[in-house]
Amino acid sequence: MELRILLWSITSALAGFLFGFDTVVISGAEQRIQSLWNLSAGEHGFAMASALYGTVLGSMLGGWPTDQFGRRATLLWIGVLYVISAMGCALANGVGVFIAARVIGGLGIGISTVAAPLYIAEIAPPAWRGRLAGMFQFNIVFGIVIAFLSNFLLRDLGENAWRWMLGVAAFPSVVYTGLCLLIPESPRWLLGRRGDRALGLSVLRLIDPSATPSEIEARANEIQSASPSPASASSFWSARLRVPILLAILIAFFNQLSGINAILYFAPRIFELTGLGAKAALLQSVGIGITNLIFTFVGLWLIDRLGRRTLLYLGSFGYILSLGLVSWAFFTNHVSMVPVCIFAFIAAHATGQGAVIWVFISEIFPNRHRADGQALGSFTHWIFAALLTTFFPQMVTQFAPGAVFLFFCGMMVLQLAWVHWMVPETKGVSLEEIQQRLGIRPE
Repeated sequence: MELRILLWSITSALAGFLFGFDTVVISGAEQRIQSLWNLSAGEHGFAMASALYGTVLGSMLGGWPTDQFGRRATLLWIGVLYVISAMGCALANGVGVFIAARVIGGLGIGISTVAAPLYIAEIAPPAWRGRLAGMFQFNIVFGIVIAFLSNFLLRDLGENAWRWMLGVAAFPSVVYTGLCLLIPESPRWLLGRRGDRALGLSVLRLIDPSATPSEIEARANEIQSASPSPASASSFWSARLRVPILLAILIAFFNQLSGINAILYFAPRIFELTGLGAKAALLQSVGIGITNLIFTFVGLWLIDRLGRRTLLYLGSFGYILSLGLVSWAFFTNHVSMVPVCIFAFIAAHATGQGAVIWVFISEIFPNRHRADGQALGSFTHWIFAALLTTFFPQMVTQFAPGAVFLFFCGMMVLQLAWVHWMVPETKGVSLEEIQQRLGIRPE
């Protein structure tokens, strides 16, 4: 693989780092923000959730700029949104400005989950596509860990420490934006959407300098034949695309119905249910972040070796075992084993669903509809993330913890059946060949 492709992929995946950092960095500032502006519980909750609303909106709309203006331009403007958000949060003189800045950052997060994995998938060689596109997920997790560390290092800067915690995100955002100026446009967008064959051929030559001119021409022809002109292209919501649409919705649905966001967001609360003190529960939560990072790396190492479907199998079995044991532990009062099982759950997620989801969605749609498909999967993911995060505290209040985790376990049994009966393997083949394997006929 050419070094330049690795550098382009890392640049795009840095959008995931900013995503993870921006999502978690608020945890170090939220109490100070509430006291500074005398926010009620409702106002405080809305202010903290404002980025999530922007994320849902960004994921829903992210396919449009990605298709209309190109993958590179969209990635560049994501960086601009992150810079504006970081500076706006740091300099906010009231809760209204703060909320607006967080919504802008959320827009960047939502759009990044569409544009970044898609761009990497379209420039990556088939044999490396899983590992390269999976770097987006790795950077999300890495950004989360660095946000916790950053908050710890900045905690003693006085009453304005919270402004530094939020504002420091501007520095990596500026670096990322500058790096985006150095990457080329996706050849599949140039050939299939813009119709610029000359520029598309030049990027294909950059991707594979060892290819002969006739091989480059053949690849361009394959891409263009699988990419009808916008005027002749069918609607996204059509029977022709029913298989990838269903796959994108279900992988995002099952990803959240595992309970992953509830466990990440409410880990201290879950650990306190086992009798751990608040400090011990918080320490266990830090361990979750580290476990997530380590096993995300394992998932990226395996994804092009074992394949997407195999990792989903492994993750499903890991989910069922770990969640089933958590449920049993709560029902039988063997709660001392819950932390170990939660760590096993995080490892199963990071190796399986966490490593696969963004890669898989970016692979299964044809060139003309890839941005819309990525937006659909991303939007489904964030809608269920928002719903689960909203209702989980009520779930553990109204139902026994064992029953809640038994529900998550049951959903993962359904996921296992879905993987077995419906999910195709996509490793090691071109995006155009995946289109053929899914039975999506050319237009």
